[in-house]
Amino acid sequence: MVNQPAGFWIRFGASILDGLLLGLIGIIIAAILNFSENGQLIFDSIVQLGYLLILPVLWYGYTIGKRICGIRIVKMDGSNVGFGTMLLRVLVAGFVYVITLGIAYIVSAFMVGLRKDKRSIHDIIANTYVTYQKADSNDNPYQIEN
Repeated sequence: MVNQPAGFWIRFGASILDGLLLGLIGIIIAAILNFSENGQLIFDSIVQLGYLLILPVLWYGYTIGKRICGIRIVKMDGSNVGFGTMLLRVLVAGFVYVITLGIAYIVSAFMVGLRKDKRSIHDIIANTYVTYQKADSNDNPYQIEN
């Protein structure tokens, strides 16, 4: 059951905040380590992938941008996301977006804006949704998925 789904603009804002944060970190580390252009691209991709896969698992479905905006990712039953769920959400859905040349990504944006449950393609693939509902202090972010 979807509880307090987050719509397009708040999710978009959280993504922008995450992008700014990751970009700033990338620029600082690149300046310190003097990466080549290719090295910078590889480093940025690894950091972004780790950030999107691991942080929501460890932090009750939040990324820093989502936390600032007061939204988080949860499974359809309201429980916290695990690593398997985030792999589906980020990697498998990312693959779908790439093989459709971004068309599925645009469709996802319309889905979040127009669907009552505000779920996108990556939400449907991973059986998740984004909600305003705060994490319960009793939630265990280190749960093992079945």
